[in-house]
Amino acid sequence: MANIRRAGQAALQFEPMATETVEDYLKALCTLCRESPTGEAGVVRLAAAMGVTKGSATSMVRKLCDARLAKAKRYGGVTLTAKGTRAAVDVLRRHRIIETFLVQTLKLDWAEVHEEAERLEHALSPRILQRLDEFLGHPAADPHGDPIPDATGNVREPGGRPLSDHAVGAKVRIVRIADQDPAFLTFVAEHGLKPGARATVVGVSEQADSITVQASGHPEVALSRSAAAKVQAEAAR
Repeated sequence: MANIRRAGQAALQFEPMATETVEDYLKALCTLCRESPTGEAGVVRLAAAMGVTKGSATSMVRKLCDARLAKAKRYGGVTLTAKGTRAAVDVLRRHRIIETFLVQTLKLDWAEVHEEAERLEHALSPRILQRLDEFLGHPAADPHGDPIPDATGNVREPGGRPLSDHAVGAKVRIVRIADQDPAFLTFVAEHGLKPGARATVVGVSEQADSITVQASGHPEVALSRSAAAKVQAEAAR
């Protein structure tokens, strides 16, 4: 058993495809744990985030635990170890700096850069990452409002709460879009709800389970509560 475990760890460390897969799982676990009220990620949600079966996710969680990158309770959720967290934050930093570069410098559509960053994040060296960060002026957040960890791994979470939590008449500033779906990003952009924009909560319909908002310079738009929950905003100063 010990020999098998050592062989598995060696594969995780030296097989290129396995390394990319591990990084993707660590990044997904880090995000899910941050979003979870318990600080743990369920295997079912992890499988959904990775687009794999529950069995495949369970198998990878065992490998991450063997490599001391994660911990899993017998009948509970999965958490990252300190080592796993450092690795996950490093991947998030690479991903979000790449997205920022693609949007700000190469002028790519913010709805399209997630997949491109997924491809590039695994190949970016620490040296190039540092130069990109300097070139961009050490941005605190990517184009979607997701916080960019600094060079020491510290993450400053943005303020604000879901748009669905704000009352009628509230004047808010959009700080983050918690959904990478291209269609949703295109939709909010068309209605002026990108990070940094100011908007007003015009009305709430309990019957339609919707919220009507109006961004500065744009017509009113009705959002379902589930959609509004993906748009995080803070009180406008």
